[in-house]
Amino acid sequence: MTTYVLVHGAWHGAWCWNKVMPGLKAAGHKVITPELPGSGADPTPANEVTLEAYANKLVEVLDQQDEKVVMLGHSMGGLAITAAAELRPEKVGALVYLSGFLPQSGQSLLSLEESNPNSSVPPALIVAEDHLTGTIKADMIKDLFYHDCSDEDVAFAIAHQHAQALAPLGTPVIVTEENFGTVARYYILLTEDHAIHPDMQRQMIAASPCKEVFEIASSHSPFYSKKEELIETLQKIHA
Repeated sequence: MTTYVLVHGAWHGAWCWNKVMPGLKAAGHKVITPELPGSGADPTPANEVTLEAYANKLVEVLDQQDEKVVMLGHSMGGLAITAAAELRPEKVGALVYLSGFLPQSGQSLLSLEESNPNSSVPPALIVAEDHLTGTIKADMIKDLFYHDCSDEDVAFAIAHQHAQALAPLGTPVIVTEENFGTVARYYILLTEDHAIHPDMQRQMIAASPCKEVFEIASSHSPFYSKKEELIETLQKIHA
């Protein structure tokens, strides 16, 4: 049995794993889907949402486990799992980046986006008047995140999308070889992703090599469009 900690990305919540969790549990694994502060059903106000708060939330989860976990970060969740692994490397057997932002020390999501040759999310962003949160233009959501998903899944996802706190996106992640550097990294590259272009994913992998790279021909949301393949891929990665 493996314990998987599945961490959602921006504008999403624990709800996005609703079709992956049953398959992993049926295979005998333990699955934990934490809600990052200010996301999904978590009530944390946007002005209190920070990258540190994300990391601390995941550290709470890790400290409750008796064995090492496989911790996956989807998209922006890659920042959160990176920060948490720096704090609790002894609790993480493997990090998995699912089309996830894989920063080097000192990089933030925004600084990584600045080097993205095919940046697509920033032009779709609507920033709130208080500059604390951002949402995605309604007519661009499906193409960015769910272009190969069923109409039912798209409707469910859009209905559950949550405004994203912006502060964590501009905060640099600081990691060390002594902590984060000791944890095995894996990457699941999504070859049909419109939100984080495959070239951008490969660019991050080249800068921070991983133990193994898997590929799934999917949009940004394989937890809906390719859930069986995602479940099968995850079971190849053990703590």
